[in-house]
Amino acid sequence: MGLELVAIVGVLMLGAGVMLLVANLRRETGSTGLLDQIGTYGYVAEVASRAAEAPGRRPLDRLAGWLGDLTARRVGRFSEAELRMTLLSAGMYGTTPRKLLGYQVILAIFLATVTLWLVPVAGGSGILAILVGAGAGVLGWFLPTYYVKRRRRLRFEAMDRQMPDMIDLLVVTIEAGLGILASMRVAAESLPDPLGQELRLTLQEQRMGLSVNEAIESLSRRADCSNMRIFVRSLTQGEKLGVSIGTTMRNLALEMRKRRKAMIEETAQKIPIKMLFPLAFLIFPAMFIVLLVPAFIKIFEVL
Repeated sequence: MGLELVAIVGVLMLGAGVMLLVANLRRETGSTGLLDQIGTYGYVAEVASRAAEAPGRRPLDRLAGWLGDLTARRVGRFSEAELRMTLLSAGMYGTTPRKLLGYQVILAIFLATVTLWLVPVAGGSGILAILVGAGAGVLGWFLPTYYVKRRRRLRFEAMDRQMPDMIDLLVVTIEAGLGILASMRVAAESLPDPLGQELRLTLQEQRMGLSVNEAIESLSRRADCSNMRIFVRSLTQGEKLGVSIGTTMRNLALEMRKRRKAMIEETAQKIPIKMLFPLAFLIFPAMFIVLLVPAFIKIFEVL
């Protein structure tokens, strides 16, 4: 009974630690403010760095930053630029690549330590504890990056769903006489996050000195989803060819509606394949048991 109690406490500690680390990563995206977001792109870097070193930072963040710096100096190959773009695409503007690396180290050490303590307590051998601890450490190393990539994928899917509404809004405002920047400002104020957030950052970049084309290209790099690529490509090519923005947006609105219809049809066609596994392994066996077992029982009783 004592070993079972210790094992339960260990599992609870493991879950609490994982939840704490995920909550810290998630809090990085909640209230960093516009200065941190713009500072990520290189603007007002001095103000952003002072805000990052404020005395109210969480101890776990400072530990993650210190471990990330230490690990980055020890590891020769560390694609910081690629990881920074992944964090920006995921909307995690306040999390630096080295801080994410520090979270990977913390989670790997935490899971490995808890597993090495928990397996012998539960009655496992030392070799099993080492193997399970190594696997837990590897899992802890990859969990933060998996969380970031999953967040980026869900964010891109949300932006893909919001793009047709944005295009319709741009068509209405442009035909009403507004320019492309004013139309994007109206869309940024009307649309929810994440698309509204990316539009606000694009407008902020343009106010900071970038040209319209550079700000839109930066938007396409951050939000590299399919509908956004089509929008940016249509906008830049229409401007190069001298086509009216209103005409470009109307054609793009029609294209977005066709793409939405095609995506819905594709999802509907995937449903029978997704239903095959539960039908074959869950529903059909249960039906056969209910229908055939009474008949077999009668047959055995007669024979």
